[in-house]
Amino acid sequence: MLTACASQPPLGGAPDVSVSQAELLPIPGLTDMAVPAETGLIRPMDVIQIDVFGIADLSREVQVGANGNIDFPLVGSVAAVGLTTEDLSGVLEDRLRNAYVRDPDVTSRITERTDQLMTITGEVARPGRFAIAAPITLMEAVAMGGGLDEYADSQEVLIFRTVGDERYIGVYNLEGIQRGNYADPTVYPTDIVMVGDSPGRRRLQEVLGVVSAITSPLILIERALR
Repeated sequence: MLTACASQPPLGGAPDVSVSQAELLPIPGLTDMAVPAETGLIRPMDVIQIDVFGIADLSREVQVGANGNIDFPLVGSVAAVGLTTEDLSGVLEDRLRNAYVRDPDVTSRITERTDQLMTITGEVARPGRFAIAAPITLMEAVAMGGGLDEYADSQEVLIFRTVGDERYIGVYNLEGIQRGNYADPTVYPTDIVMVGDSPGRRRLQEVLGVVSAITSPLILIERALR
């Protein structure tokens, strides 16, 4: 069960959960999160029109995969996330040249952007998924969810974040943030915020004993499901 006993350190209770020594959640990589639209960089799930001058069979519309790659004839898989369309065109020209295409001339443009979503659930007034153009703070995320409802426990707010093959769980106390005990943590697109007595917190109760996070956040690590 969750406890507020300050005399005992947090103890991992499940084989796939451990306590991190860090006080900050790791920042997601480009393939873990969405790239803000205003940067103009290619993001996961974007749709891109690629034209190869003079070779109609190679010109096509492709969608960036969740892993950040596109598949293109003759060259196979190409990492696209985080590149500009000009950068992508240059990469494709080099790869096509290596595939014995003479003097390839490639142009690329983004034709469709996907919404970048943050999820907030649990004891907030309006739980749901919200589009965010750039990272926001935890307090801002709670405000987007309409604020805490009457049954919310502000001392138990979780941020779930997957980075690579691991899922991190940040445990925060909104009162501690408001008092200035530690900084308001950043929430990125694809993060999940859970407030209060949500099913996710009940699951956490079953696997971990947690001390109060009022003076500093607690970061847990859970192996991500493949």
